Amino acid sequence: MLQKLRDKTSGWIVTVILGLLMIPFLFVIDNSYLGGVGAQNVAKVSAPPTWWRSAPSWWPVRMLWQHHEISSQDFRTRFEQERMRERQQQGDNFDPRAFESTENKMAVLDQLIDEQVVRLVGEQAGVVIGDGAVREYIATMPAFLDSNGKFNENNYRLALAGSNPPRTPTQFQELVRESLQQSVIPSGLQSSGFVTQAETERLLKLLGETRDVELAALPPVPADTAPVTDEQIKKWYDSHGKDFRQAESVSLEYVEINGANLPAPTAADEATLRKRYEDEKAKFTSPEQRQAAHILITGDGAEAKANKIAAEAKAAGADFGALAKANSEDPGSKDQGGDLGWVERGAMVKPFEDALFAAKAGDVIGPVKTEFGYHIIKVAAVRGGQGKSFEEVRDTLAAEQLKADGERGFNELAGRLVDAINKSPSDLAAAAKEVNLPLQTLGPITRATASGIAADPAVLRAAFSDVLVQDGTASDPIALGGATNHSVVIRVAAHTPEQALPLDKAREQVIAAIRADRQRQASDKAADAILAKLKAGATLQSLAASEKLQLSPMPGLPRSQPVPTPEINRAIFSAPVP
Repeated sequence: MLQKLRDKTSGWIVTVILGLLMIPFLFVIDNSYLGGVGAQNVAKVSAPPTWWRSAPSWWPVRMLWQHHEISSQDFRTRFEQERMRERQQQGDNFDPRAFESTENKMAVLDQLIDEQVVRLVGEQAGVVIGDGAVREYIATMPAFLDSNGKFNENNYRLALAGSNPPRTPTQFQELVRESLQQSVIPSGLQSSGFVTQAETERLLKLLGETRDVELAALPPVPADTAPVTDEQIKKWYDSHGKDFRQAESVSLEYVEINGANLPAPTAADEATLRKRYEDEKAKFTSPEQRQAAHILITGDGAEAKANKIAAEAKAAGADFGALAKANSEDPGSKDQGGDLGWVERGAMVKPFEDALFAAKAGDVIGPVKTEFGYHIIKVAAVRGGQGKSFEEVRDTLAAEQLKADGERGFNELAGRLVDAINKSPSDLAAAAKEVNLPLQTLGPITRATASGIAADPAVLRAAFSDVLVQDGTASDPIALGGATNHSVVIRVAAHTPEQALPLDKAREQVIAAIRADRQRQASDKAADAILAKLKAGATLQSLAASEKLQLSPMPGLPRSQPVPTPEINRAIFSAPVP
């Protein structure tokens, strides 16, 4: 497929594609960012026909341009998908308010625009993703493979039916086709040979270039300890004010509920444990499984053919595996003699499952009709379905009941605290007193100096949220570390916005900055003096002796290695050849 793409992207076609990659993008910026699209669209990507440059100026070429619009619904859908992806990746560190930033919205819009550009380029380059390529790709997707790594039609259809939203095979194939189109164009352009032989030779020559170098390291300039006047301090502070800022800070009141510190609940009695056992008996029963194989028959005359094969399969001494290899139309299990492995309830469509779990080990049943066709099923073995007695699981039940009672006590206390807060949302002290929990304080803290409970990302986000800062009310309970029995309620007692650090507090920082600058200037001055002597005819060796320089010969220094540092290496190879 990529070779065909490369064939299409050679010669004059390349010019057209590269032109299209630029022209529509400029047009999108003009229409979306300057408000040129309709109220229901957020952007529009347009591309001219391939012959537009040679058209007479008076031709209405613009009317023949291709247009792909990005609707506001497309944007909202993609933005929500990105939100869900980020939430899954970041977990508790995900900040919903920060995600709503203009930068994130523009990134999503740019992504949609890029996809439309690729789509237009593909259409004009004549790139087509055929049905065969789509089917081949789907057949390799892990979600649709069986335990032997083979494509399984049942897995495929069940996965599509259980997706959100559910999709038909045709709909999913179109999604895959679109995805392949989006990946093939950039891959094809990247792998196409657009670099000339001369450019390749020059690149190889540069990569292989070496230089014989001698480096002279100047001795460090002594630390600056000269006095700094008040006038110098004031002048530096005024001209570098942005370097001396006091970060936003908050002081917190909080009430912490830790289930580990609450009184232990009373152990459950025998009646309670037996009731729990009866309610949860299924949990202590291993799932019933069937080791199954099947022969799938589809198409015209499938029922008659299935009846014939079923009779053969049920005959004494029949080789079910051989019959499956010869007749089954399930590509995922045919070569394995129809083997489906161990099957649990819920893994197959209902008619298949009902027949399978009604049979005994060794039975051959069917034909069974499903939406996929007719199945002849063999049950090779049965396992599971046995439960454990109450005595076997009593200790487990007791531990679970104790944990559940502890969680109930924790939740009841947390609920009482919330009820008390609702009476007076700005008075956390009164709520703490009502539930007999201590009111604690923390701060002031900044985002960079957060400690204690504020070191938890969820608490830190809440502490600096607009709602708590502006309203002065208590938060909802915040789970600490994701625990189910450890939470905290906070209230912002004081808030200081980011502001300029007063000179009296910044004084030592200003003095340090002035001295560092003077030391840098002294170092630059010494280096400039050495350079002037070199330009005047002095040798590096003589200067090394007179100026006490540390001389380091570096013969054969390659361009490709960042030695001694990337910056020095770039300077060496940027210098003219002597």
